[in-house]
Amino acid sequence: MSVDLTGIVTLFAGGIRMTVRAKPGLSRARGIKIVDIGDGKRAIEIAVAAQAQDGKANAAIIERLAREWGVDKKTITIKAGQTGRLKIVEIAGNGDVLAGLIAAKFET
Repeated sequence: MSVDLTGIVTLFAGGIRMTVRAKPGLSRARGIKIVDIGDGKRAIEIAVAAQAQDGKANAAIIERLAREWGVDKKTITIKAGQTGRLKIVEIAGNGDVLAGLIAAKFET
């Protein structure tokens, strides 16, 4: 079954952009999932144990994304939302390949 990433993942010339909702400060990291964020919008939720201070949670999110999708963490940038829970994250590379890797994680 194919997962619909419309509105979550967008291709651009240098890779992909995705909407991410951060869940920092949990006792342990949980699985990555797609969640509703209101107004008919969705995001990829990433829960990490790191606290949301001094960039620790952002670094943990980048590390987690790199591990989940097998990309170099140097290719991942938080473009917007550095201090909020809702973020726009870019991953540089072949957009079609990256979108396929992301979709594969959510297929049942």
